[in-house]
Amino acid sequence: MRQRRKAREVAMQVLYGLDLAQGRLPEAVDLFWENFEAPEKVKAFSSALVAGTWQNVEQIDALLGSCAENWSVERMSRVDRSILRMAVYELLYCHDIPPKVAINEAIDLGKLFGSENSGAFINGVLDALYARLRADTNLTK
Repeated sequence: MRQRRKAREVAMQVLYGLDLAQGRLPEAVDLFWENFEAPEKVKAFSSALVAGTWQNVEQIDALLGSCAENWSVERMSRVDRSILRMAVYELLYCHDIPPKVAINEAIDLGKLFGSENSGAFINGVLDALYARLRADTNLTK
């Protein structure tokens, strides 16, 4: 599972870059891999996370905005926003990943890359969102 952790770190960095520069998806991924090496499994999983997240960013941001009490998506730090977007993508579309894993991985990324409050902030937003998803869809994972 260490490879999936590394893939999430890569995906978060590419998503951050896309958010910062409003770049184009294929170029952002290609640029990253021109400068860094990783096993093929890491490349494949991170590329899938980035593509899926970025292609669904409007829906994801709407969900985030509805679950982040007193916070608009635009006010969130880019690091936290990138991590949250990826985690929401995993919750919505990656049915092979248990929701608790997606949430815990996001919290860990927040602690590693964000501010001292990022882990708690990400935890609060994702807990609220996951509770809503479970109530709306009877999700039982």
